[in-house]
Amino acid sequence: MSQFRQVTIIGLGLIGGSLGLALRRRRVARRVYGVARRAATVAHARRIGAVDRGFTALAPAVAEADLVVIATPPSTVVPLAQQVAEATTQSLILTDAASTKAGIVRGWQRVLPERIAAVGSHPMAGSDRSGLGAASAELFTGTLCVLTPTAQTPARAVRAVGAFWRAVGMRTTTLAPERHDAVVAMISHVPHLAAAGLVSAAASAELKVAAAGFADTTRVALGDPALWQDICLSNREAVLDALGRFERALVHLRQAIAYRDAPELRKTLAASRRARRRLCR
Repeated sequence: MSQFRQVTIIGLGLIGGSLGLALRRRRVARRVYGVARRAATVAHARRIGAVDRGFTALAPAVAEADLVVIATPPSTVVPLAQQVAEATTQSLILTDAASTKAGIVRGWQRVLPERIAAVGSHPMAGSDRSGLGAASAELFTGTLCVLTPTAQTPARAVRAVGAFWRAVGMRTTTLAPERHDAVVAMISHVPHLAAAGLVSAAASAELKVAAAGFADTTRVALGDPALWQDICLSNREAVLDALGRFERALVHLRQAIAYRDAPELRKTLAASRRARRRLCR
């Protein structure tokens, strides 16, 4: 049975398009509306079945929505939320899919009226491909969504948003917005920068003989540069802290090699191997 009368998705890229496909396949909402900047994207979303109706204007898409999901880069989420508030006078629940949270949550508290209950969300699902053409109804299946409520977030909205993400196949957990940003800086944002740095450091002659190990290690460097610029700068302090921790780990390895400290090198590699194996369980 449908949990919502109408879900409106703002942003029909990989995440928004995949969400629309999952919602319609699983019948989570009676109607799924989508908003994109380009008419061609709206037509594409209709063609693949990601939305029931699509719009390039925000107001008609949210007028009767009981849940709005903003699936756009972090820096655009608060301005779009404010546009939603200005476009409708009804009460609704609003969430997002951005991978940084503290700045967004603070912005919502500043600009949104009480009739709009906003709950931060970060679906930890993605691909090295981007855009609506990469959308999949199964993108969220079996993955984790982090909710970032605060003491001011209405409990009913947190329950509704959690149920929403579980309805498309995800598991859910909660973190404070600041803690979320610190965690994802290390396990998501720095890995992307590390992959990009590794590719940048390799000479073209070396890249010509790169095999599966290099390709697997650097896969995430294929992500959309504009999106990752936005992510890293919106989570600047946490990313810088995590980069510092990563740099210290590299220095430790470099020193072990430089001083031919075989026991320390082996100990460090073994500890990393054990930790990585636990990740696979």
